[in-house]
Amino acid sequence: MAHLAQPRFLDEPTARNISDQFGSPVYIYDQATLQANAAAVLNFPNAYGLTARYAMKAAPSAAILQLLNKAGLHIDASSGYEVRRAIAAGYAPGAISLSTQELPSDFAELYELGISINACSLNQLERFGRAFTGRSIGLRFNPGSGSGGNNRTNVGGPASSFGIWHEWIDQAQSIVDRYELSVSRIHTHIGSGSDPAVWQKISTMSLDLVRQFPTVTTLNLGGGYKVARMPNEIATDLQACGEPVAEKFREFAAETGREIHLEIEPGTYLLANAGALLSVVQDIVSTGPDGYEFLKLNTGMTEILRPSIYGAQHPIHLFTSAANPQMCDYMIAGHCCESGDILTPADGEPERLAPRRFPVAQIGDLCIIDGVGAYCAAMTTKHYNSYPEAAEVLLDLNNTARLIRKREAPEDLWSNEVPLP
Repeated sequence: MAHLAQPRFLDEPTARNISDQFGSPVYIYDQATLQANAAAVLNFPNAYGLTARYAMKAAPSAAILQLLNKAGLHIDASSGYEVRRAIAAGYAPGAISLSTQELPSDFAELYELGISINACSLNQLERFGRAFTGRSIGLRFNPGSGSGGNNRTNVGGPASSFGIWHEWIDQAQSIVDRYELSVSRIHTHIGSGSDPAVWQKISTMSLDLVRQFPTVTTLNLGGGYKVARMPNEIATDLQACGEPVAEKFREFAAETGREIHLEIEPGTYLLANAGALLSVVQDIVSTGPDGYEFLKLNTGMTEILRPSIYGAQHPIHLFTSAANPQMCDYMIAGHCCESGDILTPADGEPERLAPRRFPVAQIGDLCIIDGVGAYCAAMTTKHYNSYPEAAEVLLDLNNTARLIRKREAPEDLWSNEVPLP
């Protein structure tokens, strides 16, 4: 298994300093990488204006939201709670868009604050219409096809529940007419893929949806830009992906006279390779000559769930204290009492184990897992085996480590429980 020779932004002295200062496991985010990624997103090709929204479900800590707010990114929220969290971090409600699987009970209050809402089902559209006759709404459609590494990252097509199925457009139009709604935005999203041709095809299909709603001024094409965590992976080239899409917008304007504003909603692209997870080898076990050598870390699915549920691949690095170390093939295991807590599944075959070659390790060696900025701290088996939440640290532009989320105290795990009398 190929892996990067060195971590993306962490050297050994910095890693040891962070470990000494904040303990482990600990998430580390690199401000320089984050700001460079934000600049690349804001430079996405467009014909008639661009709004770039951060899909905050990728990593919602306040410090990250503040940095991206300052950089000029708006917010894509996936729940009412994310809306409240973004506002608490300093975002103006008018910069927040809500596209959610569960329309919150307080959606009317959030809308009156100034957020925009995309109806993601016919039921959501009906509920909005009853509450806000004559007002402005966005519609999220499932365009009928998608892209992704597997069905769990593909959010378009018949196997996905996201959005109003494109064949039900007449039903959506009927609800819009009944409540005299003004459809200001069409939203589509296909998933986490790297094929620009698929993305461009969906943009053409999405413009056909725009064509059927004459009040629409904005088309949101979602996110799903593939990042290269592993060296054998191909990242989406935003310029190569975006320029043909911008040309489609120009063609649409020439045909219809409508200059449509573009929105995009990256999450992974902004955060994935701006984050790392620092851990420690806490045990080494063997299952014999016909088995495996296992390095057990003091982290696992409690901090990084992607390998367990997606078979996702992450670069892993050991900072060994041994001089002139020999090499050995190791499986990397997490600390949970769960057979699926494995950080080195086979590529494309998550049920199969795939050892990787590392320097011979010793208990206490530091281990860096790269590419964990997105969908790791935000998506974990929180409190499984009653492990507390890990701390989060930001490496600022001076390479100074700043605490942005405290490590949870053990007693916090049961602080909201109500014992029997």
